[in-house]
Amino acid sequence: GWGKGVVVGRARLGGIPMGCIAVETRTVEARIPADPANPESREAVMPQAGQVWFPDSAFKTAQAIEDFNRAENLPLIIFANWRGFSGGTRDMFGEILKFGSMIVDALRTYRHPVFIYIPPNGELRGGAWVVVDPTINEDKMEMYADVDSRGGILEPPGICEVKFRSADQIDLMHRLDPELRELDKQLEDCMVDSDALDLKAKIKKREDALIPLYLQLAHSYADLHDRAGRMKAKGVIRDALSWPRSRDFFYWRTRRRMAEDAIQDRVRRVHEAPLDKPVDEAFADLLTSNGVDPNDDKAVAAFIESDSPPLQQWLDESIKKAVLLKTVDLLEQHGQQDLIARLKP
Repeated sequence: GWGKGVVVGRARLGGIPMGCIAVETRTVEARIPADPANPESREAVMPQAGQVWFPDSAFKTAQAIEDFNRAENLPLIIFANWRGFSGGTRDMFGEILKFGSMIVDALRTYRHPVFIYIPPNGELRGGAWVVVDPTINEDKMEMYADVDSRGGILEPPGICEVKFRSADQIDLMHRLDPELRELDKQLEDCMVDSDALDLKAKIKKREDALIPLYLQLAHSYADLHDRAGRMKAKGVIRDALSWPRSRDFFYWRTRRRMAEDAIQDRVRRVHEAPLDKPVDEAFADLLTSNGVDPNDDKAVAAFIESDSPPLQQWLDESIKKAVLLKTVDLLEQHGQQDLIARLKP
């Protein structure tokens, strides 16, 4: 197989065809066959760690996204459980950066709903977050995280190495630990060199005893910043989900987004000039005025699919306004001010 670190497929979510991209969490083997034209060459077998993008798996991901978008017109769900890209010399020579940028390019031009979901006990780290961040295509991409998942550029041990080093831990010990505070006070008042050396040895022994505890607490504190609640508070994900309700949620969310995008795209295609109010805001006002909660995906999907008179009226008015603005613009270009006066109410 090729690109075994990524699993790509097509599936149905409640009958809705979707493209799916998931990660292989186990270590896999990449086989490079021998060159038939070179009798000295041998087959190379290289292990590839799970949850890591290598050049072949990154290229496979980018190609799959392009196929789902341009050839099959499918909404896409990505089960994001990557710790980053492989950055070894061999991988850099294998153009890992180019294939990573191809993932960004494919997502940037995606025309259908894209859902990024960090699964239970999964994590999204480093450069892997960068290439699937929803700001790449804010109109189509949404990111969600399971309540038991983790996300962030650095893992807790890494962030502690940067933000809370050994010197910082020792300073905190001397501020919080009563025994160290007492030893510091004794050392400050000590006038005999031999006693000072003895106190310093006791301080060092106490520090060595506390360092494992403080390091563990620091890792736990840093881990709190990587949880779904904190990600939602910072606005980097849309919502935190639990695995038992995720299937139902994504079914109605996909159904709502596909119906909603079809209507909004229809209005946007007619409006060539910038609108006074974005289409999504105008549509939200329409939902509210008809007693539909814009945050209830099931209710919004039912409202759109019912083809209600208020929806048809809103569409007709939006299209008429677009045609009028386009006509006025053409007449202005040809200096037909008298005709413009007749068109304007």
